[in-house]
Amino acid sequence: MTTLITGGTGKTGIKLARLIHAAGHPVLLASRKGVAPSPFKAITFDWTDPATFENPFKADPNIDKVYLVAPLILDVLPVVKPFIELAISKGVKRGGVYVGKVHEYLVERGVDYTVLRPTWFIENLGEFHAQNIRENDEILSVTKDGRIPLIGTDDIAKTAYDALFATKSPNTDYFLIGPELYSYTEVRSDLSFEFNQLRRLSQAAALLSETLGRKISHRHLTNDEEIAIFQQFGISPEYAQMLNHAESLIAEGIEEVLVGQSKAITGTHKLRDFIQANKQLWIKE
Repeated sequence: MTTLITGGTGKTGIKLARLIHAAGHPVLLASRKGVAPSPFKAITFDWTDPATFENPFKADPNIDKVYLVAPLILDVLPVVKPFIELAISKGVKRGGVYVGKVHEYLVERGVDYTVLRPTWFIENLGEFHAQNIRENDEILSVTKDGRIPLIGTDDIAKTAYDALFATKSPNTDYFLIGPELYSYTEVRSDLSFEFNQLRRLSQAAALLSETLGRKISHRHLTNDEEIAIFQQFGISPEYAQMLNHAESLIAEGIEEVLVGQSKAITGTHKLRDFIQANKQLWIKE
């Protein structure tokens, strides 16, 4: 039986596909362009075009699992619900998803599911923040000194794989967190040497500075400034405001309290390793 991955060429989708393929299970990738790297098969799928929802099942009638990455819109359930109904009608028995309202609907429909609630990605430093680090030596955010158990996308993919192929579906939700807490901010010069050394171990700007050999700082933004930046990435005003609100809560410690929770799954990938392996992303041209 086949696993369908929506967002199949995205941050976690392609890594999940590789795990499934390596284990010898069939997998089908869905993406807006309908293309995928070898050896994967892909079909055209677009959340904004319900006419494409049938495409996966036409390409492979043996789909029984779905990894569902919802689109970046605020009111997501009305968009995703028709596809969920179609998938159930086609015999899909298990799914892994990212979002809360969809989670509630799957519970209501009585199908097997696992909901993954990852914290902020390690890889954001190499994507969303990369250009500003490279050109201006700055990380921009509203997080102040808030700490985040940054999670690697490899760990998300591994958790998704375990949930999709578990003997019995967990039918619950999990927080996905990394093994270490990090703030973005740089070390303050007015602190003692000993305390500075301790803080450097948990600060993304300091790790980048050490690896790149130049000073990287964290500049705190206003909410309006950050919302404007999100919109420059093509995010809708409503979703940009939601992301900004979520990031502003980091300064209040909302991500830090996930550590030690019973529903938290802790990954193994570390920020330092990612920075050292990908330093070319932040090299000035």
